[in-house]
Amino acid sequence: EVQLVESGGGLVQLGGSLRLSCVASGFTFNDYAIGWFRQAPGREREGVSCISEADDRSTYYQDSLRGRFTISSDYVKNTVYLQVNSLKPEDTAVYYCAISLSAFYGLTAGNWDKADWYDYWGQGTRVTVSS
Repeated sequence: EVQLVESGGGLVQLGGSLRLSCVASGFTFNDYAIGWFRQAPGREREGVSCISEADDRSTYYQDSLRGRFTISSDYVKNTVYLQVNSLKPEDTAVYYCAISLSAFYGLTAGNWDKADWYDYWGQGTRVTVSS
């Protein structure tokens, strides 16, 4: 059974940083991608970033977050990280990681920010930024 477990969220002051972790287990495919999404109260879930094993570990970001958010992976630990810096109150949200098992070469670029492209989701980790 595929499982994703996020951690690392918490309460942080304006301008602070966090490193979110997503530990993945229960799959053996190589053509996968792991994405990070977030959902703020009263708003739709939005794609934050993605890293694709199928596409030579290519990375993708929401344009407005590029430069503050960095995605990386440690495949020995089966963990994907999201480093979030210079946090703002509008970054307050529940952050989810998800895995797509359909990330065949070339597909990630056009699909990474679509929630329905992903097959399994974690339970989320809450990030609250205080001003």
